[in-house]
Amino acid sequence: MDWLQVVVLAVVQGLTEFLPISSSAHLILVPVLTAWEDQGLAFDVALHLGSLSAVVIYFRQEIWQMMTSSLAAIRGKGVDKDARLGFWVVLATIPVCLIGFLIQNIIADQMRSTLIIGISLIGFGLLLGYADWRMRGTRSEYQLRLKDVLIIGGAQALALIPGTSRSGITMTAALLIGMSREGAARFSFLLSIPVIVLAGGLEAVKLLQVPQSIDWLAMLAGTLLSGFSAYVCIHYFLVVIKKLGMQPFVIYRVLFGAWLLWFFHF
Repeated sequence: MDWLQVVVLAVVQGLTEFLPISSSAHLILVPVLTAWEDQGLAFDVALHLGSLSAVVIYFRQEIWQMMTSSLAAIRGKGVDKDARLGFWVVLATIPVCLIGFLIQNIIADQMRSTLIIGISLIGFGLLLGYADWRMRGTRSEYQLRLKDVLIIGGAQALALIPGTSRSGITMTAALLIGMSREGAARFSFLLSIPVIVLAGGLEAVKLLQVPQSIDWLAMLAGTLLSGFSAYVCIHYFLVVIKKLGMQPFVIYRVLFGAWLLWFFHF
């Protein structure tokens, strides 16, 4: 890989992982729209590590509270709001893991087309716009109920369809059940942690099974750039949605999806 490819892929991963615009769509399209060769599993692992580091650092206090409270609950000291939130994060992750395991080959072989990506960008983008437009909720991530978590977790499984956006669909579901914009975004970001860990771990296992030469300098640069851009993205996204809501991202999704359909299919 040349350095331009390293920078572009790392920044695209870092920015789109947490914005409701589909990181998979953008990363699939980069090699389609350029002459670059596939970056390889090792670099994919590095990019995931960068994104994971960013969200863990940003939410380090919340994560620490969830861990300590969960351990206290296991020891029989009662379940507080932090322990409950930790349990909700784990529970909401189960559907996407189960469904992803069952249909991963179908996704890899049959669903990574520009047609599916374009339709998903537009369709789920309009759904996000509707959820944000009718948003009247004020609940935070600490006020979720079991039914709410099951709905958000089920919605997250739809993100296996390229172009859907994991963050986008979870925020959509959260808004529809009455969460505030910030609460929906924060819970979506916390949900990304186990998903990124599992996705990165799966790629790491594949990497061990198929040894390949590794450009360690490129991997380090990719990790740092992905992490930095993801951290900046999380911070400013939470600022933007307080003032403008989700509509700028809806417009981007619809225009991007329409361009893909026009460029590749008309």
